[in-house]
This record gives sequence, C-alpha cells and structure tokens, in this order.
Amino acid sequence: MELTFEERLAGLVEASLDGRDPGREELAWLLQAPDERTLEIVSAVSRVRFAAFGRRVKLNLLLNIKSGLCPEDCHYCSQARDSKAPILSYPMVGEETFCAAAERARELGATRLCLVASGRGPTEREVAQVARGVEAVKAADGAMEICACLGLLSDGQAEQLGEAGVYAYNHNLNTSESFYDAICDTHTFADRQETVGRAREGGLSPCSGALFGMGESDGDVLDAGYALRAIEPDSVPINFLIPIEGTPLAGVNQLTPQRCLRILAVFRLLFPRAEVRIAGGREVHLRSLQPLGLYLANSIFIGDYLTTKGQAAEADLAMIADAGFEIEGGGPPQEREGELAEVALKQAVLD
Repeated sequence: MELTFEERLAGLVEASLDGRDPGREELAWLLQAPDERTLEIVSAVSRVRFAAFGRRVKLNLLLNIKSGLCPEDCHYCSQARDSKAPILSYPMVGEETFCAAAERARELGATRLCLVASGRGPTEREVAQVARGVEAVKAADGAMEICACLGLLSDGQAEQLGEAGVYAYNHNLNTSESFYDAICDTHTFADRQETVGRAREGGLSPCSGALFGMGESDGDVLDAGYALRAIEPDSVPINFLIPIEGTPLAGVNQLTPQRCLRILAVFRLLFPRAEVRIAGGREVHLRSLQPLGLYLANSIFIGDYLTTKGQAAEADLAMIADAGFEIEGGGPPQEREGELAEVALKQAVLD
C-alpha cells in the first residue's frame, strides 16, 4: 500500500534521527514537494534539529580580511577576476582590524569569528599575517572560536593556522561535481575536496557547504549533499545566491522562500548532528520566512557578508528571541528582553 505524505515524511525523519541515510529517492521527493506542504516539512524535520541542538542558535561574525583582487573566475562572486561589481578592494587588513572585529563579535554574542580572504589560496606571507592577527585575537579572548577561509591550501598551511589558534577551516564544495564547470573554470571540484582534506589532516575542524540558486537541478542539490556527507564536515554553511550586478549570475533568480526551506530540510536530514548554518542570501531569499529557517538550521551569520550588507544585527537578535530560541553562549551582554516597539498613532485617515 502506498504511504501517505505524512508517513513518508516521518520515515525520513526517523532515518535521520537513527543516523541512517534518508535515501536519495526520498530526499528528491521532499525537494519536489508542493509549496503548501513546506510548513509540514519544517515542523517534522525540526525534530532532528531539536534532538541535537535544542533551542540553541550559534552566531557567527564574518570579517572580509582581503577583498577583491582575485584571479579566480567563480561566476557567483563579486570579487572574481571578471566581476564588474563596484566593490571595495583592499589588501589584507592589520591585527587591529582582527581585534576590532572580535570585539564586535563579543558585543553581538557571536562565538565564532570567520576570517575570509579573496584569492586562489594564501601565500606564506599571508598565512603569517593571518596567524599574527589570530594570535592577537586569542590573547584578548581565548574563548573566541576562529574559522579561516583563505582559499586552496598548500602543504603545511593548515598546521600553521592551527598553531596560531585557528579552530576551523571553511572551504565550500558549492555545488555538484557535474555542475562545477558551469560556475568556475580556474579550479576544480577536486581541488576543493583536497583542501577540505588538508584542513582536516592539519588538525582543523572542517567547515564545508554549498551555494544554491545558480541554475543547478534537484540532482545537483543532492549530489552536493552526498559529496559533503562523504567528507564529514563539522559545520555545513548553506548559501543562497545573492545575484550581484556586475557578476555573470546577476540576472539569475530561481529561488523562493519555500524552495530554500526545503533545501535546508534536506541538509538537516543529511547532517543530523552537524552544525547547519544559514549563510549568505538568507535575507534575500527567505525574506519574511527567515524565522522558519531556525527550525532547521542551528547557526547563522550576524551582521554583514563579504561585499554585501546583511540584516541589521538588532533585527537578527529580535528574530531569534521572538521565535523562542536562545543564543549559544548566552548572547549579547545586557540583552534587553520583553521590550515592545514604540506604538505610532495615525495622524490622518489615509496616513
């Protein structure tokens, strides 16, 4: 007898909770579910999120330590070689900027500082610069978790970063191996897999995720998910394309809030115990449904992204509190709770 929608969904959730592969065919079915079923999916899959992380939300602050000037041709990126986007371009920032960002992270209640540099991969001089910056941050706050994202790693660089106090290394696979040539010509999917492996072998916590909305198929979404599952990252950032003017993908807009929630549900089912982070594009594509994303993911970026502005930090903090979640690590100092927005009175009939 054919299973009902509710029974199939429950089977997916139970498989994930048991640590079993939910099954590619079943995940494809979930991705293709009609929009009107999305709330049911979020409610059911939230069991997996709550089982591992309760109501905790981890906050991450991103610092673009070197912007633009990149020789790679990633079509989604405003810092890429062929991008015409009018972004800020600057060489690597100094230690004082690292420390200022860490102070900002503490003020907002973020427990991880993510340091991102443009480029194919870091030079030895750049690794040394990052190491000095990280050492300065750790001297002021030994509890601040540091994640570096510097591009393709060479032998020994992960070890150098770890010795300086870097905890994690981010390098996303971004999409499926078969779709990769459609978004980048200057390095390969295998190059990215190799760097994640080098980070792990060098003692760093592997952070690797994907970017959706670039024209990929459902099959590509699932291929990316299973490729990530094979490398067992500790944290999985899920990005949604921000179509920036001046980039080759500027006109691409294939996502809806419901589609984004179903993608998040798929990745929570594939990674029941990993940190799943809603990363870039959250405000652009989830829009007013952002709070529902917290029922699937247990981590977000607070503040701005690499070259684009994010939602106001105060709005993020209010969203987390209003949805009944709590910030991992306690949240910002002197957090105000229970305050109502000021009520404005109308001044005319059609005001």
